[in-house]
Amino acid sequence: MNQGESTDTCAEWSAVITQAKLGVTAAELHGSITGFLCAKRSGRARDLLDSLALEGEAGGVAGENLVGLVERAAARINRRLRAGGPIELVLPEGPLAARADAVVDWCRGFLGGLGLTGVLAGPAQTAEVAELLAGLGQIAASHLACDDDDEAALDDLLDFVHGTVAHLRAMFAPAGAS
Repeated sequence: MNQGESTDTCAEWSAVITQAKLGVTAAELHGSITGFLCAKRSGRARDLLDSLALEGEAGGVAGENLVGLVERAAARINRRLRAGGPIELVLPEGPLAARADAVVDWCRGFLGGLGLTGVLAGPAQTAEVAELLAGLGQIAASHLACDDDDEAALDDLLDFVHGTVAHLRAMFAPAGAS
């Protein structure tokens, strides 16, 4: 958390996702939302959930909790993207291996969310964009074997993800857009 900004924990995300009976991890859903918003798409929770084609419990408390979670996340993500700040990934507490797996899921979700926007089929697909996406794709396709001595390596990976997301956002945002 930066600058007093409140965030939902990975455990809270997981509880809402389980209650809504979605078949994604907290990190993957957060990555999907971030990828979708990175291409300057709508941040409305229901629109995001429809675009991401997530099937789960549509109504009741579970649906309301999911929509609320996505609305809060989309607002935070949009603020960070507009400000050029790093996106705080939703990662579990605990062992390094679990956090590394969540980074893989997050990258997978990010690429999926970005792909849903159609931005990659247009003129924005430059060699530079392709190179950045390839880096995220390598992470998304990986199984990161690590132990507790690899904390610095995970920090480097997170720095790469943060920088790549910020760079992609700058490339996809129309000139003069915030």
